[in-house]
Amino acid sequence: MPLPVSVPREELHFRHIQLRGFRRVDGLYDVEARLVDTKTEEITVGAGRVVSPGKSIHDMSVRLVVDEDLNVRDAMASTDASPHGICREATSTLQCLKGLCIGAGWSKAINERLAGHKGCTHLTELLKPLATVAFQTLWTVRNSQPDAVDPSGKPRKIDSCFAYASDRELVRERWPAYYMGIDGN
Repeated sequence: MPLPVSVPREELHFRHIQLRGFRRVDGLYDVEARLVDTKTEEITVGAGRVVSPGKSIHDMSVRLVVDEDLNVRDAMASTDASPHGICREATSTLQCLKGLCIGAGWSKAINERLAGHKGCTHLTELLKPLATVAFQTLWTVRNSQPDAVDPSGKPRKIDSCFAYASDRELVRERWPAYYMGIDGN
């Protein structure tokens, strides 16, 4: 169901984020994100540079190369449009992601390495949804493997999101021993 109709309004800003995942011929996977910001009115940015309506204020891309275990093998970025020329230099900061594993603690690791003056806010913003894209890209590969479990044997997916809450129907159907709903333990 879409959002309800709003009162009459004027669009001022448009951010388009595109996220994609690819299987590579070398057995690795690329997950990519692109962020493009535009305005509907002329604005002045940086050192007096004028950006026309509909032209990119930001046009930035990130690519993570991951293996089947979601280990980051490579990280790269490009900045094709930004308010300040120095912004392009921030693309190299993503190298600090090499060797990390996408999973629990991903957002914290990103913040520790790239928050504030250590990285570009916009490139860093793209890394969090890229984690989800990586999981979705490798869904068929990972779904064919046994469920990841904690030390007690409980599937880690339980209570990882709203749908997989221990008192919800999905858990009752897939892992009845761990169902904690009305007719559960």
